[in-house]
Amino acid sequence: MQPSIAIAAPAAPRPVAAADPKVKSSIRNLNFYYGHLQALKNITMDIYEHAVTALIGPSGCGKSTLLRCFNRMHDLTPHTRYEGEIRLYPDDVNIVSPDVDPIEVRMRISMVFQKPNPFPKSIYENVAYGLRVRGIKSRSELDGRVEAALRGAALWEEVKDRLDEPGTALSGGQQQRLCIARALATDPEIILFDEPTSALDPIATASIEDLIISMSGNVTVVIVTHNMQQAARVSNYTAFMYLGELVEYGPTNELFTRPRQQRTSDYLTGRFG
Repeated sequence: MQPSIAIAAPAAPRPVAAADPKVKSSIRNLNFYYGHLQALKNITMDIYEHAVTALIGPSGCGKSTLLRCFNRMHDLTPHTRYEGEIRLYPDDVNIVSPDVDPIEVRMRISMVFQKPNPFPKSIYENVAYGLRVRGIKSRSELDGRVEAALRGAALWEEVKDRLDEPGTALSGGQQQRLCIARALATDPEIILFDEPTSALDPIATASIEDLIISMSGNVTVVIVTHNMQQAARVSNYTAFMYLGELVEYGPTNELFTRPRQQRTSDYLTGRFG
């Protein structure tokens, strides 16, 4: 039996996983290649609906590579190749199939990156951009959905009187929440977060973590983080990856306190990483 591993208590209550969780996406025998380099090796796991799943592991273990498979970001890099499946429900489509349009995938799965990357547009147009791409032209509908997205990102009260100002004029934490609002605006089924607080101060980090917890009641979240305490604070499920392989996956509380694999225990206790 592995030793119990002490993790700092969450600053905010971790979201409660459903007793009978519904699968939103199934990864089956997924391999991914950069040219001849195999970056992911036979990954199989389920992503549960309206829950937060954290991907942890040392640098270069494949967690960001796996995250970017979900919205086909690798298609933008030459000589990459997927094998296996990532099935998205309820329509049971394999989103890494070459027959599936990556643009359609990105309409359903949004992403928030490591560093805030607002467009060089107004606050309003940053959020409205994806809606306009989808063909929404009604000003009243745009206004309503922009406000709803900014409220969902806990930013509305701070910017409601300056929506015409550049998004780049906001603070770092506000810019990241603006990017979250932009991701929320199109009603995605899954939001991917790639180290979303690594460039932020502790106060902004706590704000983003609270936001991730609150939004998981309405959308499925997958987050990559190097910060094990962050994974413990915000996630329902955690996957530990090492050298492109999935070593262990399960409810966060169990993985952090009673890891089944020695490599997981060694990583969590700082023996490597």
